[in-house]
Amino acid sequence: MLLRRVRLGLRGPLADVRISDRKVTEIGTGLASAGSDSEVFDGDGGTLLPGLVDSHVHAVQWAGFRRHVPLGSAGSAAEAAELLTAAAVPAGEPVFGSGFRDALWPDRPHKDLLERVLPGRRVAMFSADLHTLWLSPAMLAALGREHPTGVLVEGDCMATTAALPSAPVEVRDRWVREAVEAAAARGVTGIMDFEYADTVTDWLRRLEQGPLPVRVRCVIARYLLDEAIARGHRTGEVVPDSGGLLTVGPYKLFVDGSLNTRTAYCHDGYPGGDGHGLLELPPEQLVPLVTKAAAHGIEPALHAIGDHANTIALDAFARTGCRGRIEHAQLVRPSDLARFAELGVTAGVQPAHQPDDRDVADRYWAGRTEQAFPYAALLDAGVRLEFGSDAPVAPLDPWDGIASAITRTDDDRPPWHPEQALSLPDALRAAARGRDQIRVGDAADLLITAVDPADLAPADLRQIPVTATFLAGHPTHLHTP
Repeated sequence: MLLRRVRLGLRGPLADVRISDRKVTEIGTGLASAGSDSEVFDGDGGTLLPGLVDSHVHAVQWAGFRRHVPLGSAGSAAEAAELLTAAAVPAGEPVFGSGFRDALWPDRPHKDLLERVLPGRRVAMFSADLHTLWLSPAMLAALGREHPTGVLVEGDCMATTAALPSAPVEVRDRWVREAVEAAAARGVTGIMDFEYADTVTDWLRRLEQGPLPVRVRCVIARYLLDEAIARGHRTGEVVPDSGGLLTVGPYKLFVDGSLNTRTAYCHDGYPGGDGHGLLELPPEQLVPLVTKAAAHGIEPALHAIGDHANTIALDAFARTGCRGRIEHAQLVRPSDLARFAELGVTAGVQPAHQPDDRDVADRYWAGRTEQAFPYAALLDAGVRLEFGSDAPVAPLDPWDGIASAITRTDDDRPPWHPEQALSLPDALRAAARGRDQIRVGDAADLLITAVDPADLAPADLRQIPVTATFLAGHPTHLHTP
């Protein structure tokens, strides 16, 4: 393929770019079409950028949640329950809602509330952070469960989520394909799938059904470590028979919970004597798991949101000497910032969470919010940042995260701790796994925006038009006016 009239990066020069053998092979002006060019694409002066990568996705959950009743607007448990009544879900089928944030509600969710608005119906409602599951009495009964409130958190939430009724696998696969095709239309060329499943097997099956529009790093769930070792999987290696589209990801472990559920594990206690959060894996359990994985070439990805959880995660990396990732890193003590870089630990962060969580942080992390979502501080300390969405916690649209990282707000309020904002080039680099230029020899994972991102107000980046997306030189999205 020959791309004509594209600008090379932010406010870059106009050029032509030739793609062959899945790579960028020539950059220049007035390049002649060669016999090997199967297609010529006119970029019409659009900006050519490295393809964007969402480094934290729950693919099946995101695909399913796109069909749930949205609950993000609910200001109370009663309001969230009422939102379900407007859903046209056929009688006899379960009712699913997602996206509620109960940390600031004046009332508490309860199974009886769901029974009042939808008597006898099987109802399951997911919090925005995926760490709370709110069930109706009928759903509890269908699962063979008894629970005083129907509100399950952390491990109980996640185990029960796996037991909920779901669509057949072929339907879920179709939904996942539709979801990643929508992501490709926003310039996404890669994701890292943190689904709590055998992601390698699942994505190989989807690949057999047809070409994928994204590359996938397949995260290893905690319960599959021995299986991954037996298969000879090593983080970063290409999965056999995947055509180079699938690679083995890291090994996911939870150190703590979440902010909205008040289970993020913190050095300082929560207001009202609610404790310090939940330590899911104390060091004596965490370190042996990290050591075992690292001994077989599998890097850990440690979920850590509270500042104490981040300290414990960094301590585990220091004790084992392995590299890896910390996912979220939402509250980090200043003394721990430089340790990320010193230990070679990547911070996998989700910038769209910051505007979503600012009010909850102001209440529950009062006096420490200058240490929350500390993207500029991490970058200044030399830490590698990789952006993700944590979809379905936030939409699988990297431009939302890029805009949030730059503006530190997503509404009419002033930026929240603007000293932690990133520049557009830094945000784009973190959203592209470190790529910031188009070079000969690069993989032809590219996108073209109709307008230069540098010419837009940062908030307008959320609606930036994407003209085309290419994966290994093949178009996965072409905008037709």
